[in-house]
Amino acid sequence: MNKLLDETLSIKIAELINSRASTPFDNAYKAALSTEGARYIQGFLAFAGKPYRPVEHSWIELGDASDTRIIDPTLPHLNKDPQGLWYFAAHSLTIKKLKAIIEESKEDYPEDDPLPIYGNPPYEYYGDVMLGGQDYLTAYQAAEAKCKEINELNPERN
Repeated sequence: MNKLLDETLSIKIAELINSRASTPFDNAYKAALSTEGARYIQGFLAFAGKPYRPVEHSWIELGDASDTRIIDPTLPHLNKDPQGLWYFAAHSLTIKKLKAIIEESKEDYPEDDPLPIYGNPPYEYYGDVMLGGQDYLTAYQAAEAKCKEINELNPERN
């Protein structure tokens, strides 16, 4: 089931945090810190057209299990119809857990960017990268299937 994307709030938060096109993980991190009750989500984005495969992405979610909204602070930079975006979550973190992981990563690996966060090894293979656990592989495969479906259904729009 695809959760509802809140376009209005996504744009408002993107403006608030000065989101940038090529930094979905940083955008989601900043959005999570500035939005009460948010959860930081990493996973994959599927849509019709190039690159014809899932794109690793990050966003935040608000609400409870029965009414969860996706807030994507990178939405204004995607240049895609919001109705044609599908989000596949692989990793969900509370703000407290997110802050702790970032702090630990900066301390243990100061030369590396702490985002994205992949969890603990062993990692599964997906796409062209060897990162993420079984949850990442499952989300990637679901997003990959959706990419194939929408690109086969709409070849003239690709």
